[in-house]
Amino acid sequence: MNNPLIARWAPLPLRLIVGYGFMEHGFAKIIHGPAGFAAILQALGVPAPHLMAWLTILVEVFGGLAILLGAFVALASLPMAVVLLVAIFTVHVPYGFSSIKLLAVTATGAHFGQPGYECDLLYLAGLAALVLGGSGPWSIDGFIRKRRQAALR
Repeated sequence: MNNPLIARWAPLPLRLIVGYGFMEHGFAKIIHGPAGFAAILQALGVPAPHLMAWLTILVEVFGGLAILLGAFVALASLPMAVVLLVAIFTVHVPYGFSSIKLLAVTATGAHFGQPGYECDLLYLAGLAALVLGGSGPWSIDGFIRKRRQAALR
């Protein structure tokens, strides 16, 4: 399917899942308590863990919202990529690539091992695709671009 009218909509599902996913992770940290996330960061040796916990939460919530809306995607993607890279190298690398490691299925349900860095790489790829290919239709970036083009005429 090589239809440019259809292809131009490709960024929309990327924006929706990447933006929502980041926001969901940020809200989960708020709901479970930022102090708990700060304790995890401290155990990992991250400096200023309480500050970094809140910065991470803000990046996830507001960066996710920016991606969801297609607003300042290139700018928002930078701190989001940093959060992903830190997660990859401080948490996920020892567990390998795969994010789903089914250990057993018992009467209580499925039991999984520690997740690898696969999902983080998928999020990075989604951000890269949006930065390189644009945020697509129904985006604030697209609206701003159209306004600038109209002003230049």
